[in-house]
Amino acid sequence: MNPNGEISELLLEPFMNESSPNPNNLPAVLSEIVDFKRKEITNAKVCTPVATLETMIAEIEPTRDFFGALVKPDDPGIRIIAEIKRQSPSAGLIRPEYAQDDFRPEIIAKQYSNAGASAISCLTDEKFFGGSLAFINTIKTCVDLPVLRKDFILDPYQLYQARASGADAVLLIAECLDEAQIAELLELAKSLDLDVLLEVHSKANLLRAQSVLQASLHKQVLLGINNRDLTKMVTDLAHTTDLVDLVDDRSILVSESGITTASDLQCLQAHGVHIALIGEHFMRQSNPGKALKAIQGEPPSPFGPQ
Repeated sequence: MNPNGEISELLLEPFMNESSPNPNNLPAVLSEIVDFKRKEITNAKVCTPVATLETMIAEIEPTRDFFGALVKPDDPGIRIIAEIKRQSPSAGLIRPEYAQDDFRPEIIAKQYSNAGASAISCLTDEKFFGGSLAFINTIKTCVDLPVLRKDFILDPYQLYQARASGADAVLLIAECLDEAQIAELLELAKSLDLDVLLEVHSKANLLRAQSVLQASLHKQVLLGINNRDLTKMVTDLAHTTDLVDLVDDRSILVSESGITTASDLQCLQAHGVHIALIGEHFMRQSNPGKALKAIQGEPPSPFGPQ
């Protein structure tokens, strides 16, 4: 939405249409997802116009403070964004019981909340990650934690979708967007009271993301470094520790992917990183909440999974 309150013309068609060049030389797996997502967005706009989403937003409760739940400059502890994730292109279905109706995001959310998570990340992409926008409201009716919509955001329309579905924050992936697109999405997110996690995978994208953040009026924005190499699909925690010195404000920094042990968290803290997004490691366990307790150094309950 522009400063005059009018819907941007960019809502009429995706940022990156079928003829748009690939601005960041996306790896094959990400390029496939982005191509499909463009078509999905076009269809969604026909099925549920922006005007309908705006009506829904007018009636929805205020957002929860995702940024405030995580950014605590005077607190040396670690804050966990615990992720609800059913499957991925690289891993497939994470556990057999997550198939079809056996996947219960509300139960996982309660486990995370009871185990001390500061916020929840929810995959909403359906085709590649088995998620759903409906999961967000299901989760928020069960726990008091703020919820991030984790998806491939390419178009302002998806921010209206997120807000109408109850999300408190959204993920933006710098590899999928140019500077102008990031800036416009940040402006719209601010107008919709959505916090943002701006994710980067490379040094080059970290530098340009920080440049956009410095110019943005949206101050409820976290900066995420994803430890996954998108070309090799492997993770390495050293990716965060190698880039951390380039980050202007470490209090907003989030390390994502490849975090599996209490030692990993201690390593991040030693480098001034106090927020971690962890998903697949937790979701591979029969009780994700128990796994969250374990990584924070708490011994498992003698009475078994809670």
